[in-house]
Amino acid sequence: MNLTMSALTHIPVLLKEAIEALAVQPGGRYIDCTLGAGGHAAAILDRSSPGGQLLGIDADPEAIAVARARLEAYSSSALLVNQNFANLKAICIKYNFLPVHGILFDLGLSSLQLDSSDRGFSFQHDAPLDMRFSPSQEVTAADIVSTYAEAELAGLIRNFGEESHSGKIAHYIVQQRPIKTTLQLARAIEQAIGGRRGRIHPATKTFLALRIAVNRELEHLQSALEQAIDLLGFGGRLVVISYHSLEDRIVKRFTHQEASGENACLRLINKKVITPSLVEVQLNPRSRSARLRAAERITTPKEAFDGQTVY
Repeated sequence: MNLTMSALTHIPVLLKEAIEALAVQPGGRYIDCTLGAGGHAAAILDRSSPGGQLLGIDADPEAIAVARARLEAYSSSALLVNQNFANLKAICIKYNFLPVHGILFDLGLSSLQLDSSDRGFSFQHDAPLDMRFSPSQEVTAADIVSTYAEAELAGLIRNFGEESHSGKIAHYIVQQRPIKTTLQLARAIEQAIGGRRGRIHPATKTFLALRIAVNRELEHLQSALEQAIDLLGFGGRLVVISYHSLEDRIVKRFTHQEASGENACLRLINKKVITPSLVEVQLNPRSRSARLRAAERITTPKEAFDGQTVY
């Protein structure tokens, strides 16, 4: 993969809306939990200059390399860490990066991962069934496809992919084992439930389900949101961009729960979800399913930060 070209062609989703929701200010301290190619990070650093600081986190070492090159002009203000955001709080404590003015999550696949011809995220390329965000992870999509019992595989595809044909797909996968590549799997799914009907390829939901399972995405998201609250100073902003209903459901439930009742610690910035404009979708079709939710910390964190407040 040409990392330089991937970085140059990367288009951050809901960029203006995310920066506004974060209320980025000069001298602020911000975390980008899903660094990717560094598009959102560059905008945060630009808006928070002079004196702004950014902690960028990504589980994918290739993304860190791309972002480091893109953010070279801000090298003295940006700390980039190759870790999973499931370890968000430990990372912030290690680097003494707290409290913060804002935390951003741009969930799902980055363009770098989707366009890669050897990572196994897309059936547009024939590649090993990998789908790991980080090469240090042990379980691949091929492991799941090869070893799960039919019922377990069907449940995974149904629950994480919201696929109504999960039983047929799982049955056919088991019958066609071994399946080791993306195109093998895509063809097996097509044979199980038929070819393309409308805009969405029949393998799309199964690929999503496998990716979520391999990377434990929903589990890590819930954990990271809980950690994020304790890292935000008073007035700090939490902004999350999600791309499918399972992610958005977790974010919506979490923010609404933390913004209700006598012990509420968040205030919802946008009660209605923010979606891309028609112009943005036309320029970047991958943004069409994006949903942005934002909230503000309205209480002092449980843990003392040397008496500091954010604003």
